[in-house]
Amino acid sequence: RQFPGCGNIVTFSQFLFIAVEGFIFEANFGRKRPAIPIRNYFIMVAMFFTVSVVNNYALNLNIAMPLHMIFRSGSLIASMALGIIILKKRYSVSKYSSIALVSLGIFTCTFMSAKQVASDSSLNQEDGPQAFLWWLLGIAALTFALLMSARMGIFQETLYKKFGKHSKEALFYNHALPLPGFLLLAPNIYQHAVLFSQSEPFQVPVIGLTLPIMWFYLLMNVITQYVCIRGVFILTTECTSLTVTLVVTLRKFVSLIFSILYFQNPFTGWHWLGTAFVFVGTLMYTELWNSLGPLLARCRSRGRPKEQ
Repeated sequence: RQFPGCGNIVTFSQFLFIAVEGFIFEANFGRKRPAIPIRNYFIMVAMFFTVSVVNNYALNLNIAMPLHMIFRSGSLIASMALGIIILKKRYSVSKYSSIALVSLGIFTCTFMSAKQVASDSSLNQEDGPQAFLWWLLGIAALTFALLMSARMGIFQETLYKKFGKHSKEALFYNHALPLPGFLLLAPNIYQHAVLFSQSEPFQVPVIGLTLPIMWFYLLMNVITQYVCIRGVFILTTECTSLTVTLVVTLRKFVSLIFSILYFQNPFTGWHWLGTAFVFVGTLMYTELWNSLGPLLARCRSRGRPKEQ
């Protein structure tokens, strides 16, 4: 909220921390050979780096954080669509219905956000059309990142089937190999490092260390991101790309609710309706209702008194 364009320094810090940790504990200071050929990691890394940078820049294009989270929830649709096209997969009618519901939810939220941008822009007739065009460019960037992320998931699934499950190795190479790419973003990273250093001082609880509060926020973000991304990479070795996408989508729902309630982000009734479509569709996809039926039946049968 204080520095909306700080996505590059956040992403760089996350990549650097995970790469250093992996270099020490997974690659054994470079002495361990990768189980998956390195050329495959270069392909995966190109996709991973592109998705991260494009998603960061979308926040500079009149894209609000709640819309950013909801739109990225559409990765379920993108993953299914590319699975049908690339892997020739076929799904049940209920699966297609759930995806249609998710699509409707994302369209509702996107459309209502477009109206908000238009109404805000109308206050300044000169900047209005320009602001709306930037917003459209942001939507295009999110769409591109969505499809690229889905393609990366399918590529990972294919690699693990061919070479075996190596989640820690994949985590290391996916974060170490893109580091030189951040040289292209060095001016922006340096600029925000200076701004972070000028933020108000903050005393860290327990250890009593005092440092600028933005650096403390960044440190907490890096630690929690490490826990999160490591869990996701383990999940990619155990589940299909579509299931991983589903779990990540539900995680985004929690982030969305927190963003709205804690940071008081604007959210209309239409946004809530769109969000409901997205996550009801997600639950339909998991066929949760079919699993709950037998479970409830067993619970009821256990609760009945035995006949004499």
